[in-house]
Amino acid sequence: MPRSASPPPMKRARLTQSPATSTSTNGHMRDSQPLPPLSLSILGVEPLDEFIKEIADFVHHMIVNRPDVAGTVEVEAKIGVLRDKASGQRINLPVLVESIIAPDSIDCRFESNMSVNQHKHYNSLLNNLMTNSQPASSSQLKYSHLHLFDSFYPAAEGPAQDKIRVTRDEQTKTVTACVRKIRLGDLNVYSPKRAADWRSQTLYELELEIARPEILLATAATRGDVNLPEHERSAFDELIRAFVNNARILVRNSSDGWQ
Repeated sequence: MPRSASPPPMKRARLTQSPATSTSTNGHMRDSQPLPPLSLSILGVEPLDEFIKEIADFVHHMIVNRPDVAGTVEVEAKIGVLRDKASGQRINLPVLVESIIAPDSIDCRFESNMSVNQHKHYNSLLNNLMTNSQPASSSQLKYSHLHLFDSFYPAAEGPAQDKIRVTRDEQTKTVTACVRKIRLGDLNVYSPKRAADWRSQTLYELELEIARPEILLATAATRGDVNLPEHERSAFDELIRAFVNNARILVRNSSDGWQ
């Protein structure tokens, strides 16, 4: 897959405070003058996070090569398990930590079915986050209980995986939305130390979930533009960083039962 030709965003240097203590010859801690802050590297900057950039490159490529029709880009993270197609068991790769799997490199499927207990677990987690979120926080959560159900139908044209989603009110059966979703691409992430894996999925909605998709498109258009300040040309990667971090938090708080 072609990669973005834009240069990677520069990492901002961060200084850490060292404790104002040192160890004496007898092994006990004693007060002393503060030590100078540790450097992030020999160049004084934090090394590029290749994991974040790989996902950002992939999503950016999907966005700039999307169909030339009016619609909304949706980037979503799905929690589930990567299963071997032949055995049905969760895949077992020779890696120790969270790893992005190259597309079409492994014959596996992504299964996102959750049990009632897993739904209850995540519902409790999100309710607690909403209760404890601060009103002035940029990450404030909002809650709305919608009684809706979706029906899916094959699209009259396009690839077989394209679907028409019709959303109706559960009580009145009134149609509230009719959307054609075009699946642009997926990246699967294997998490051997966790109970679940996850997937980054980029979709194109022809209507009639990264929040605020207009910002996603605007930052994608200016990614790597050398004529802009660093914070503007790296804004897209920062959005993807927040997206990935949220997926990681959900995976690390996953309950048992996915196996």
